[in-house]
Amino acid sequence: MQFDKIYTSALKRTHQTVQQFIDLGLPWEQHEGIDELAWGLWEGQPNTPAARHAFLEIVEKWQGGNYEAKFEGGESPNDVMLRMHETIELIKSRTDEKRILVCMHGRAMRLLLCILLKKPFSEMGDFPHQNTTLYKMEYTDGQFSVIDFNNTDHLK
Repeated sequence: MQFDKIYTSALKRTHQTVQQFIDLGLPWEQHEGIDELAWGLWEGQPNTPAARHAFLEIVEKWQGGNYEAKFEGGESPNDVMLRMHETIELIKSRTDEKRILVCMHGRAMRLLLCILLKKPFSEMGDFPHQNTTLYKMEYTDGQFSVIDFNNTDHLK
């Protein structure tokens, strides 16, 4: 598949993931707007029972509709939505880019899918993922749709 453009977050992991495409000379931009949700005091911490408990509590708040909930020093889903808005609008405005690759992070990707598909953030759990999972989307008449859901065939 040939891409017209690659968009990544500003975080190194996404650059590494798409490096082979970048090395082909494809146009590439990085945008902080699609960086991962900031986990605040839990950022980079080991996956301990306390961390898992805190994570489950915050996800439960989001599923209950509290989109302002966040860890100390972190971001809420609403914070991420505001930050993503400019990047989303920029990408949509570039109508000459017909086929793009967006490489980003798990929670931010779930939030982006909710935004593009006009779903409440309480449904972000409906978009499973693992590293390098693929969601292929189509944009027609101002509407996004998923045409390939959580595809990991390239990992086999």
